[in-house]
Amino acid sequence: MKEGNVLWVSPEAPPQRTVGAERHSLSNQAPLRLGILDNAKSNADHLLQMLVESLQATIPVTSVIRRRKPGPAFAAKLDILDDLAREADFVISAMAD
Repeated sequence: MKEGNVLWVSPEAPPQRTVGAERHSLSNQAPLRLGILDNAKSNADHLLQMLVESLQATIPVTSVIRRRKPGPAFAAKLDILDDLAREADFVISAMAD
């Protein structure tokens, strides 16, 4: 490489197309119940709170159900997944450090 040149490498894969997938606008929907699954990594709760606040400012959210895994190396327990499935229209799961 010559001096002054920059090589950019993007690790992002192109989005996969799903046959029959439809795009829905959340802003035009009825109020939604939001589920949050925290993986228990440090700062995940702060990241998720920012996402919740951003969504609440953008779309109608009637409720937020928050659940936390026992630790990042553990799967979510079935009762946590059942709660989220029963009480949320969609779920955000996030990790942070």
